[in-house]
Amino acid sequence: MTIPNPLSIYLHIPFCAVKCTYCAFNTYVSIDHLIPAFVNALCREITYVAHQRPRQPVWTIFFGGGTPSLLTPAQFAQILDAIRAGYDLQPNAEITFESNPADLAAGGRDYLRQLRDIGLNRISIGMQSANASELTLFNRRHSNDDVAAAVRAARAAGFDNLNLDLIYGVPHQTLAMWRNTLEQAVALQPEHLSLYALGIEDGTPMQTWVEGGRLPTPDDDLTADMYEAATDVLAAVGYDQYEISNWSKPGLMCRHNLQYWRNWDYLGFGPGAHGFAGGVRYAVMLSPQKYIRALEQAGDALDYPRSPAVETATILTQSDEIAETLIMSLRLLHEGVSLSNFRSRFGVDLGDLHGATLQRYADGGLLMQDSERVTLTTRGRLLSNMIFRDLV
Repeated sequence: MTIPNPLSIYLHIPFCAVKCTYCAFNTYVSIDHLIPAFVNALCREITYVAHQRPRQPVWTIFFGGGTPSLLTPAQFAQILDAIRAGYDLQPNAEITFESNPADLAAGGRDYLRQLRDIGLNRISIGMQSANASELTLFNRRHSNDDVAAAVRAARAAGFDNLNLDLIYGVPHQTLAMWRNTLEQAVALQPEHLSLYALGIEDGTPMQTWVEGGRLPTPDDDLTADMYEAATDVLAAVGYDQYEISNWSKPGLMCRHNLQYWRNWDYLGFGPGAHGFAGGVRYAVMLSPQKYIRALEQAGDALDYPRSPAVETATILTQSDEIAETLIMSLRLLHEGVSLSNFRSRFGVDLGDLHGATLQRYADGGLLMQDSERVTLTTRGRLLSNMIFRDLV
């Protein structure tokens, strides 16, 4: 099949009140004074790319960060107005924003009601942990009580689609501590849960502490035990694991992330955002200051999907796109790689390309194959990176 319309939009909001010790995302503290100029530049970038292909239908929008909950309702409205002016935003579009629980607890129902009224309908709350010692290690500025208060405020404001982000495989974290976080998260009855194994990222305080011996290196075997514990706990209370790291109540999968995992088109706007559209994978410049200047000085027209703030852009070969599609699609545990869709999209049979590799992993109990699709087995989820490397 061809890349389907409608497409998705990702908006990177690079501002934070504090920097988390594990975070390697493109985020900045103490530059909140730039937010108004940034929002204006973001709207210019949205409009610029919209003019290249006007009125494309959009079915999901995701405000990521950084900390989008630092924006005011008026700033969210300004951005959404720019999208509606240039794109055909679908009536049932999923519109998500990431948030720090402390912001939602402080802003309360009034702040959230305003966001709900302008069209946002899904919240991803950065809970991360229910254990105070871990929140301190992460340099999070919220408490466990803030998470509960944020959920109460969101429900009171009319939000019926909430995600909680959690982190496991943390130095000094025990299986009992992880189970406590899972139990507290489940008690809040979110529609969706995203669980991430801690990565020790380059340039972060966490990396410095681990390399300097201040913290132990995360235990891979214990991390795997935590993953398996989460699989059992969440299945027992009705969550469906539809992706390697994501669980949802029936019918409430994150539609925006499905766009990524199916390797379908999405536009990325804002400093450090990435996008993939029209066969082009691209990255926007990192510096908010340079980003603002680039959009203020926008000159000659560029080819879709580039804006004046795009720093790198690569036209993918079919081989590149096939490799990315396989890696992303196999993350979807039920859907996997549809053999008919693959053939329609790329004009070649998956078996002709990777038949021997797929059979080897099927024989080893890591993949399942039938006449319609290829999916990971339960054991294959833990060894997925090895499989992905072989398919690139």
